[in-house]
Amino acid sequence: MSGSLREQFEVDLQSIEDQLVEMTRLVGSAMSRATTALLDADLAIAESVIAADEQVDALHHDLEERALVLIARQAPVATDLRVLIAALRMSADLERMGDLARHVAKLARLRYPNSAVPPELHSDILEMGHVAQRLVVKTGSIIAGRDLKAAGELEADDDEMDRLHRGLFAKLVDPTWSHGVETAVDITLAGRYYERYGDHAVAVARRVVFLVTGDHAAAHGESPN
Repeated sequence: MSGSLREQFEVDLQSIEDQLVEMTRLVGSAMSRATTALLDADLAIAESVIAADEQVDALHHDLEERALVLIARQAPVATDLRVLIAALRMSADLERMGDLARHVAKLARLRYPNSAVPPELHSDILEMGHVAQRLVVKTGSIIAGRDLKAAGELEADDDEMDRLHRGLFAKLVDPTWSHGVETAVDITLAGRYYERYGDHAVAVARRVVFLVTGDHAAAHGESPN
């Protein structure tokens, strides 16, 4: 690859990385606003989250197309190829995170003008929203800085989301539950959306580890054989 072509290729790679970081910002904002819509039964916010997901989808499809064009035209190898493959997979994870935020907003819209969340569970859902926000902000920093230390920490950070998810489910199956089956289903779905959102953030962090190290085992927190 000639010098000028190499320089352009580096610019293209940086642009793709920047686009991934922008996606983390958008899906973070989406889940934050979706949480507000869910807890406050705010139809306008719910509708805005649902509509805004098209922007995340568009970024995902654009990144996918650009990455595949670079692979076809430049035939990258080694680290360059890992960057593009990892970017494709991270973009898919982030697009799914946007979908999960949209699902939360759709749940808010479905139960409007009522809140889908009983008052005694507001603090649980609010905390899951806060954890989701911390995870996605850290994910953006991990992508931008290729920060292996932070990537390793993110899985432990996600343990808090899993703990909250388990606690939420325990309240649903408690014999004192008095809000009926429909509300139990709503809360089960909401809890799952937040839990999966965290899982996708962890998946993105793992892909950064692979991008930097080329080690599939390290990317999955495993010791090489």
